[in-house]
Amino acid sequence: MIKRTAFLFTCILAATPVAYAEDGQSVYNSNCSVCHQAGGIGSPGQFPPLTGRVGKIAASPEGKTYIADVLLNGLHGAIQVSGASYMGFMPSFKALSDDQIAAVLSYVSSLNTPGAPAFTADDIKIARATPKKAKDLIAERKALDAAHPLP
Repeated sequence: MIKRTAFLFTCILAATPVAYAEDGQSVYNSNCSVCHQAGGIGSPGQFPPLTGRVGKIAASPEGKTYIADVLLNGLHGAIQVSGASYMGFMPSFKALSDDQIAAVLSYVSSLNTPGAPAFTADDIKIARATPKKAKDLIAERKALDAAHPLP
């Protein structure tokens, strides 16, 4: 009986990361894909690609904070991404739970970026504690780009 219980517990633990990643994809498909398209490929001139970029940005602590801040606070105005200009409006997704935001950011971070960092609910809780305005996010983006050039 103990062996069987230990086996079942091991199976549940082994399945948890996969379920978490699937939840992130589900949250992405429900909330983000309408603009950033399936797989995060983006929409030229309107919504930048996420694949291969978010994980690279999140590789530094400042980048990880910036990514969480963008999802929580939204982003408005012109930005440059890989030499292309994007003038769009990304709404705040602060209505999502910390777990949902962590899951979707972990999913998006992993797109075409092997070894990309995962986000935790605690990362989101910390970011949520300091709401940012559009001008704050622009300043944060410029400082991040100066320290770690954004892809």
